[in-house]
Amino acid sequence: MKWYQTSKPAVLLIPALLFLLLIVYSLVMAFAESIRSPEGWTWAYYGELFMQRRLIESLGYSLSITFVSVFLSVLIGWAVVRWFYSFIDEPGGKWLVWIPMLFPHFVWGYFVLLLLGQSGLISSFFYQAGWLSSREAFPVLTQDAYGVGIIITYLWKEIPFVILMLLPAYLQLPKQYGEVIAVLGGGRKEWFKTVEWPWVQPVIVEITLILTAFIFTAYEVPALLGISYPQMTAVLAYDWFYGAAWEERSYAFGLLCLIAFILGAIALLSFALMNRRRWLLSKSSHQY
Repeated sequence: MKWYQTSKPAVLLIPALLFLLLIVYSLVMAFAESIRSPEGWTWAYYGELFMQRRLIESLGYSLSITFVSVFLSVLIGWAVVRWFYSFIDEPGGKWLVWIPMLFPHFVWGYFVLLLLGQSGLISSFFYQAGWLSSREAFPVLTQDAYGVGIIITYLWKEIPFVILMLLPAYLQLPKQYGEVIAVLGGGRKEWFKTVEWPWVQPVIVEITLILTAFIFTAYEVPALLGISYPQMTAVLAYDWFYGAAWEERSYAFGLLCLIAFILGAIALLSFALMNRRRWLLSKSSHQY
C-alpha cells in the first residue's frame, strides 16, 4: 500500500505514455513507408510529391476552407463569449452550447446535406411553396466547388467548442484591473488592450492551432460534402493509399508525415511562446 501511494503519480502516467508511444510508433512506421520502394529505400517520393498538380490544387482548397472555417469559428465564438459569458455560465446557457457538441462531425455533415442540399428539406419547402421553379434552382450549398457545406458544418460544430474553451478564461478574468484603469481615466479600449487581450490571447492561439490541425486533416466531412476535384488533403491521402499504383501509397504516407511535422512544429513553437506569457499573467494576478 505504501509503495502504491509513493508511486501513484508514476502509475497515472502509464496510460499517457502508452498513448504517446503509439503515436510515435505510427509516425515512425508512416515515415518508413514513405521512403520504401520495391527497389529499397529512397527519397524520390518526397521529390515527386509536390510535382503532383492534384496535390497543389488540394493544398490550396484545404487551406482556404481551413482558414475561413477557423477564422469565422474563432471570431463568432469569441464575440458570443465576450458579450454573453454571464448567461452562458448559467445551466440553460451551457446546455445550448453543449447540445451541438453531443453529435459527431459526420452527423452534423449529414444533417447539412439533408437540410441544404438541392433535394434537401429547405429546397423542397421552397419548391412546394412556389418560391422556386424547380429544386435545381436552389443554390448549390453542398458538394460544391467552394466548400460552403463543409464550412457550415464546421461552424456549427466549432463555434460551441470555441465558446466552451474561452468561457473559463472570461470567468477568471481579473476584473479588479478594470477598477484601476477606471481610476486612471482609461476606458474600454485601454481595458481590452492591457487586460482582456493579453489574458485571452494564449487561449485563442491554442484554439486556433487545435481547429487548424483538426480541420486541415479531417476526412469524414470533406468526404461527405466535398467534390471529387479538388479534394482536401485527407481525402486525397485516402485515395492515394487505396490507389492501384504502389507509389501513390508512398505519396499518401509522405503527405501525412509532412503535415504532421509542420503542424507539430508550429504547435510546439506557439505553445512555448504563449505558455510563458500565460504563466506571467497568472502569477501577476495571484500577487495582486
